[in-house]
Amino acid sequence: MNPSTRLRVVVTGATGNVGTSVVRALAREEQVGSVLGLARRLPELRLPGVEWATVDLSDDGDEPRLARYVADADAVVHLAWRFQPTHDPVTTWHTNVLGTLRVCAAVAEAHVPALVCASSVGAYSPGPESGAPVSEAWPTDGWPGAAYSREKAYLERVLDTFERDHPQTRVVRMRPAFLFKEESASEQRRIFAGRFLPGQLVRPDLLPVLPEFDGLRFQVLHTDDAADAYLRAVLRDVRGPFNLAAEPVVDAALLGELFDARPVRVPAGAVRGALAAAWHLRLAPASPGLFDLLRHTPVMSVARAREELEWTPRATSVEALEAFLRGVRSGAGDDTAPLAGRRAAA
Repeated sequence: MNPSTRLRVVVTGATGNVGTSVVRALAREEQVGSVLGLARRLPELRLPGVEWATVDLSDDGDEPRLARYVADADAVVHLAWRFQPTHDPVTTWHTNVLGTLRVCAAVAEAHVPALVCASSVGAYSPGPESGAPVSEAWPTDGWPGAAYSREKAYLERVLDTFERDHPQTRVVRMRPAFLFKEESASEQRRIFAGRFLPGQLVRPDLLPVLPEFDGLRFQVLHTDDAADAYLRAVLRDVRGPFNLAAEPVVDAALLGELFDARPVRVPAGAVRGALAAAWHLRLAPASPGLFDLLRHTPVMSVARAREELEWTPRATSVEALEAFLRGVRSGAGDDTAPLAGRRAAA
């Protein structure tokens, strides 16, 4: 392929769980000539054809730098997102919402042909009572009690406005299920369980029973499979939202088999109360709003991604969870600040 016709792709949030997988997928693709990964901190990760630069999307002083970085891009993949601090939603709003507005402004100013943006299953309104899978047409009003969901829903409105005002830019919204891989396990343990849960305790023999409560039903996807979908969205002339998830749907029975534990019915209110107490005491970083969101997220149909992206996940949801658990127990990580691993004994 003529080097002059190969794509230049800019990736925000390039050092996180999704970003590292997307950057690697882009770097392997013949149609991509160069990749610029943007993050708040430069990583030690080195990949052929990949450059790195720093930008803080929460800082309006970095807007000129961001504009320079995307000026010659053929596509921008926007992944940057902050999950914490959950006790300070203003801080996450500055990165997640205002940062997205800055990315959109830079893309519009540079007339970038394509913007591929990370949305989420968390953007969806609660699913139907029947539990039937929803298409991309399901409302994206989120769950108001969770900052993560509110911000993802607001991002959808931002993209609605951007698409209306800039029809020349091809906008793709990726709505993946919960994403796991071995290398992100240490980061996700810190985000959702805190720094003080020893990875060695996450073992089947130490969990004889598993709490089962109403609404415990969700979808999972291996992060590398999500990255493959992002790559296809960059390369193909597609627009609009795509649901991404693997089979089977995860429920208490499946988790019981995975952990070799017996599901035991408990009231959802009791689980939420315990989590709320731990969160208010700052013993656990995951807010009770995230628990509510988990119980109300719909099951997604991925028919559109299969048909228009010709995308099929390689890993099952069980294999994605198994990879995550291996990573938690071993303290796995990657050569970036967000994915910094810890020793298994930590």
